[in-house]
This record gives sequence, C-alpha cells and structure tokens, in this order.
Amino acid sequence: MGDRKYRHRGYMDDDREYEERRPRRPVDDGGRPRSEGAPRGRGLGAPTAVAFKCALCGQQAQGTVELDTTCDRCGKPLHTCTNCAFFDPAARFECRKTISARIEDKGGANQCPLYQPKQVRDLRSAKPESAMDARAAFDALFKK
Repeated sequence: MGDRKYRHRGYMDDDREYEERRPRRPVDDGGRPRSEGAPRGRGLGAPTAVAFKCALCGQQAQGTVELDTTCDRCGKPLHTCTNCAFFDPAARFECRKTISARIEDKGGANQCPLYQPKQVRDLRSAKPESAMDARAAFDALFKK
C-alpha cells in the first residue's frame, strides 16, 4: 500500500491489513439483555384490541362470520380465503392447512370448512388513557 498515491482503503487493499487494524468487539445478541416474553420492537407494548377486519376495505366486522355474511362498507363477502387466519400466499394452495384442491377465487365467498376469521391488532380502537392517568403512571414510575 506504500506505493499508492492515496492512503484510503479501496478495492486494491488487502483484507488482512484491515482486519489486523480493526478492533475486535464481542458479538452479542443485540445489546441489552431482554427477559423472556418481553415485547420486541416499537409499539409492541402498547394496548391494542383484537378485531376482525375486512381484507379489502379494513372495516371492522361485528358478530360472527357466516357463509353469507357481507361487509357493511364494501358489500363483499367475508367468508373468503383472504379473510381467513390460514391464508398464506407462500404456502401450497395458499393455505397453511392441508386442503385437497386449490380454491381459485381467493376474494370470493367459499364453503371451506377450515375457515377461521383472521384476528388483527387494532391500534386505533384501543382506549386512550386520559392525561391524569398518564401523569399518575409517570409519577408512580419515578415515585414522585
């Protein structure tokens, strides 16, 4: 490297030189320890409600889903593969359960006996805390 005009690292450098100069850090699992079962990521500890929503328009459906149930907003059937908990585009026949034949119309009503409504977390319907509750929680946290 001494015969080159510039001293910065580039494609012509030998990787050994760089590896010898670079300080070694111990490899860990991401930093701070985490207790088992603790939420990971942003917003995972936030209170949420579990709801069933139409896969097409996002309208929350009320009650149970029967074979002829339709969405209140868009009017499309709710007993479809796209609204099923076992729907997976990467799986065989696009279903996580073992089925004998592929259902062609995933958005259309079907008679599948394995159908279960897909439950999703609804962040908007979670009950917001009042300002006094948040202040009381903050004071309790720091024992003010």
